[in-house]
Amino acid sequence: MGELALLVDLVLAVAAGLIGGSVAVRLGQPVILGYLIGGVLIGPFTPGPVGNYANLHVLAEGGVALLLFAIGAELSIAELRRVGRVAMVGGVVQIFGSIALGAAVGPLLGLTLGQSIFFGGLTALSSTVVAIKLLAARGETSSLHGRITVGFALVQDLSLVPMMVILPALVRPSESLVTDLAWAAATAAILLVATLFFGVRIVPTILNYVAWLGSRELFLLAIVVLALGTALTTQFFGLSLAFGAFLAGIVVSESELSLQAVGEIQPIRDLFATLFFVSVGMLLDPFFLLNNVGAVLLVVAVVTLGKITLIVAGIRLLGYGGRTALLVGLGLAQMGEFSFVLAGLGRTDGLIDDYLYNLTLAGALVTIVATPLLLRLEGTILAAFARVPLLARVFAEPPVVLEGWQGRALSQHTVICGFGRVGQELAGALDRRGFGYVVIEYAPPVASALRARGVRVLFGDAANPHVLEQAGLERARVLAVSVPDSPTASRIVQQARKMNAGLDIVARSPGGDGPRRIRLAGADEVVRPELEAGLEFVRHTLRRYGVSSAEVQAFVSRRRLEYYDEPGNRR
Repeated sequence: MGELALLVDLVLAVAAGLIGGSVAVRLGQPVILGYLIGGVLIGPFTPGPVGNYANLHVLAEGGVALLLFAIGAELSIAELRRVGRVAMVGGVVQIFGSIALGAAVGPLLGLTLGQSIFFGGLTALSSTVVAIKLLAARGETSSLHGRITVGFALVQDLSLVPMMVILPALVRPSESLVTDLAWAAATAAILLVATLFFGVRIVPTILNYVAWLGSRELFLLAIVVLALGTALTTQFFGLSLAFGAFLAGIVVSESELSLQAVGEIQPIRDLFATLFFVSVGMLLDPFFLLNNVGAVLLVVAVVTLGKITLIVAGIRLLGYGGRTALLVGLGLAQMGEFSFVLAGLGRTDGLIDDYLYNLTLAGALVTIVATPLLLRLEGTILAAFARVPLLARVFAEPPVVLEGWQGRALSQHTVICGFGRVGQELAGALDRRGFGYVVIEYAPPVASALRARGVRVLFGDAANPHVLEQAGLERARVLAVSVPDSPTASRIVQQARKMNAGLDIVARSPGGDGPRRIRLAGADEVVRPELEAGLEFVRHTLRRYGVSSAEVQAFVSRRRLEYYDEPGNRR
């Protein structure tokens, strides 16, 4: 039976992850929470079957490496530029602020200065998986706060790499701290340069050759060898497996085969990443949480209140609205998967003790559970802040009107809410025909660029009555709500309908129950992007079969009417 022990542990861990993840999804919680609880159930602190942590930890290390490899492969220099000033500046401020806050609070938990700094690093990282899944569930992935949230999460993910290099040198007692930091940074830089040189010169040739062979199995093997081989190389030089895997991913990201690499490795990555979260859960003692409620609550307060405050402050200072800042803060108010990675590194290297490790796990569990609830209470939180003068000023949404222009001078114009691709197309058509329009935009850089071009633009929340009033909504002919998330569109439509009962309102909605909500709010027309895309495919295909343009147009029109007559789709 001894030779089957690893297989038994593997099946036990996967089954625990499956059961725990299924229960979490049914309860509306992140699947990661289910994996962690599944690990608790097969851990040594609870009755029932017990897995061998040593066996699973080896597999879990591979999972972490593949996870970081995939993240690195999905990045690119161009994508990093698109993160934008708000995510880069705000994210860096939040990370350093969290580390400083952890260093200040750490002594209250009985931690040394070095451990307190390490604790701050743990709290600085949020769960990219949890944040993105919550945004997707709310239909807000493409919204302004959704894009900023993803940008912040990306900056946090990237910060893991320097943290893995710098924090160990800070925590270990040494008389030559500066020398240790310099050596760690120099080693990382040398490895980075060598990896990039190797990647530019050799890796693309190897991957192209393997891809040319036409075997998916061989291509997958090449990717795994590249990821784990680079990871082992960096560990040989005293750095972590995860750091090396991330470097390998960055190398692949600049190759034309990066998408294929991520697609091929994703199933095996997800399997081993599940093992990682289950193995983390195995180390959590539920009785520790019960016996240290005060300390756990302090950790939760540092993570939630501290992180929300830092994120809101950074985003507001960069000129964005209070509601956007709050939604980003609420979405990232938890500890995440990379906190576990960093904590595991600290525990393995003896940088943190079991007490801090268990505090991290317990705090992560509580904050992951609390995040969806906090997002649901967003409206209540804003209403409560509005009753406090200081907070009301912080979260106020004053519009910035183009100098020398007043909305009341316009009539029979179009008000465009959101200047993304849809808004740009509409504005271009109106310009060509000489029709007047006003743009309401919530992103300061976009509003500034439009203002420089001489476009009539208001900066602010389009659901704010004062902003709509400044746009001359009472005298407008059409309101075009082109924002990509349904909740925001519903709020705008509802407020606009109260102000102008006869206004023609057209809005977009990506699907789900969004169209119904927007119609109930008062929209005259709801555009479904997936339907319109499907009809364009129909139009193109039928023409290739020789169907006349008139017949194609009649079919498309009929299908559009049928679609909106179906239950749940009625206008």
